[in-house]
Amino acid sequence: MTQGYNLHANGIRQHLIRYAGPEGAPEMLLIPGITSPAITWGFVAERLAERFDVHVLDVRGRGLSQSGDLDYTLDAMADDAIAIAQTMNSPIVLGHSMGARTAIRANARNADAFSGYILVDPPTSGPNRRAYPSKWPWYGDSIVMAAKGCSAEDMRAFCPTWTDEQLALRAEWLHTCHWGAIRIAFDGFHTDDIHADLPAITKPARLVIAGGATVVDADDQAEIARLNPAIEQRTVAGAGHMIPWDDLEGFLGAVMDFPA
Repeated sequence: MTQGYNLHANGIRQHLIRYAGPEGAPEMLLIPGITSPAITWGFVAERLAERFDVHVLDVRGRGLSQSGDLDYTLDAMADDAIAIAQTMNSPIVLGHSMGARTAIRANARNADAFSGYILVDPPTSGPNRRAYPSKWPWYGDSIVMAAKGCSAEDMRAFCPTWTDEQLALRAEWLHTCHWGAIRIAFDGFHTDDIHADLPAITKPARLVIAGGATVVDADDQAEIARLNPAIEQRTVAGAGHMIPWDDLEGFLGAVMDFPA
């Protein structure tokens, strides 16, 4: 069963899509990345639901969640995750990219709400660190194009390796990404210090790395291992930052056996 729903949490309307898992399955709160409305993760969530009861979040300012004049900082997104998790049964959080940074910060603010963390290729940029590899025009220009109305073929210039279906979904939904929300999140990749939060993770945690990208490089992996040796690390060789889009089976192999 797949069902979208809304709830009021942390002071705003939060929209999620549930992909129901087997009876008694552990709950999973899936937090997408910076410009990924929940529906774009459907092909992944359908497979995750073979083991987990999956709830995919439209992060504030994206998809069908509340948008407009809101707080779009990392702390606000982390508090959203905490408030939503408190309506669930101590879910595992699977966060991709910005969503992984959100999960790391949420743990630092209230670890009691969660049972574990799957951190998928989080940007390791931050104060006095190397810049995030993707540049702002890739986000800003594509959002402006989508806001005017664009086709899947138009979107191919930004995402050349994606399938026709994936491009069509992005062309349909990217306009729901509030420009200011995306700009604040992108800037936050360079000003928010998630490394200071990593030692606070004491529950089961796994870092899933895109082996074909440089968002988490070898030096980052070594630093994270020093900061928190308990965080397990797995690499999906050859996959780009959008790991399931490049290698869905490899991604599932890296996450489906997470302890619950």
